[in-house]
This record gives sequence, C-alpha cells and structure tokens, in this order.
Amino acid sequence: MPVDHYENFPVASILLPKRLRPAVEAIYAFARSADDLADEGDAAPEQRLAALTAYEAALDRIAQGASDHEPMFEHLAQVVRQYDMPLRPLYDLLSAFKQDVAVSRYQTFDALLDYCARSANPVGFMMLHLYGEADADNVRDSDAICSALQIINFLQDVAIDLHKERIYIPLEDLNRFAVSPAALTDPSARPRWRALMRFEVDRARRLMLSGAPLALRLPGRIGFELRMVVQGGLRILEAIEAVEYDVFLHRPKLNKRDWLGILWASVRMKSRLKAALRAA
Repeated sequence: MPVDHYENFPVASILLPKRLRPAVEAIYAFARSADDLADEGDAAPEQRLAALTAYEAALDRIAQGASDHEPMFEHLAQVVRQYDMPLRPLYDLLSAFKQDVAVSRYQTFDALLDYCARSANPVGFMMLHLYGEADADNVRDSDAICSALQIINFLQDVAIDLHKERIYIPLEDLNRFAVSPAALTDPSARPRWRALMRFEVDRARRLMLSGAPLALRLPGRIGFELRMVVQGGLRILEAIEAVEYDVFLHRPKLNKRDWLGILWASVRMKSRLKAALRAA
C-alpha cells in the first residue's frame, strides 16, 4: 500500500463506526478531489490555482451559513453543522494543495514539516474531532503520526515524485550527504544515497514512534484503526531498509503477508512500542 494520508482515510474500514461513515466520506471526497485538482491532469498552474481558489470560496459560503451548495459541498456543510467541525483544517489542506502547484523543493526539514502540518495533520485532527477525542495531547501525537506518514510516503515515492520534477527530501540533507539533486538516479551516488536514506528513515521512524502512544490511549475501534496505520507506516520503513534504500528499482509496498504481520503487531503494540522506544 502507498502510505498516503488520503488513502489512509478509513472510508471503507470495518473498524469505522457506521454513524461516522457519511462524515468521513464527505471529508474524503473534498480532500481527494482538491488534491487531484493540484496534481492530476494537464491543466496549467494558473488553472489549478483558480480551481482551488473556487474551493476556498465554497468553504467561505459554508462559513457564512449559505444553503445552496453543490452536492459535494452540501455534504461537507452537513458534516460541519452536525459535528461543529472547524473549517481551519479544510482551509489548511487547500493551502497545501496550492503550495504543491508552486513549490517543488524544500530547503529545510522545518519547511517540509510546515507543509506536512497543512497537507497531512488536518486529516488526523478531523478524525479525532469526529470521535470526540481532539484534546491537546491527542492532537499533538496525531500531528506526529500524520507528518510521519506523509514523510514515509515521500521516501517511498522518491522515484515517482522525481518523475513529476518534485523532490521532497530536504535540500539541506542532500547537501549534507553530498547527493546532487541532478544525480539522484546516478549509480555512482548509491553509497551516499543509502547513507542519506538511512538518516531519513531513522528520523521518520522516531517521529512516528513519538506519536504512537496515541494509538494505545484511544479506545475501541479508533485506537485499533490507528494501531494499524502506525504499524503500516513502520512496516514501509522496514521495506525500504530491506531493499537497501534503492527505492528507484524497488518501490516498497505491502503484501498479504505484511498485512498479517501488521495485524499481529497491532495486537501486540504495547510491548512492541516499549521495545521500539528503547531502541530509538
């Protein structure tokens, strides 16, 4: 599976309570379609930005209490009203999508985290809000998990992003390990590339583990759903290590055996997390 923050929406999960499915589906439809406006097709940048600005205007109308929305936004407005959902996370997503249109490089890790704070973290916040669990400690740990998932997705998809002329590994890290952006696929750079990716994988794992206690605090279905998400992200990191960080020739993805392992790791997560935190 690609560890992508929208594909990790539990839209069809048997763990998702039936009462929340319409709300999650409405939020997913908004996020997925807006992301596609930024990334898919052959529209010019100005057309993409105009379409995303139209989405912002639709959110403005929801905030103003308007009632004559297009179907997708009408469903979203119903969720906002029913759950008193803040609109800021939805605006943040649009801000990140607009950034995708204009920005293809990140100088520092802090700049990348700022992007993740708007492209990934709002998803976790909205899920916590729907479950009534969005207190400060939970949101902090959710932010760590969501940012880690986004970064893991970037590490998993280096080759795909490079084909789109995007590089999400911070340029300061490339410089530190003497890997030129223009030579990412050069076989002669492989030893330096492996050292760079080892650093990136270790940092992503630490970030994920820092938020992982949330999956043990949350009760019932949401807790187990999150355990599966956390363990899936960690398993992708292990898969990257297993191919010796060569994500150009071997894009890591999860198979049926991996999913069985993730399920078992989720059941045993408390003891495994203690061991992982000691190792980190």
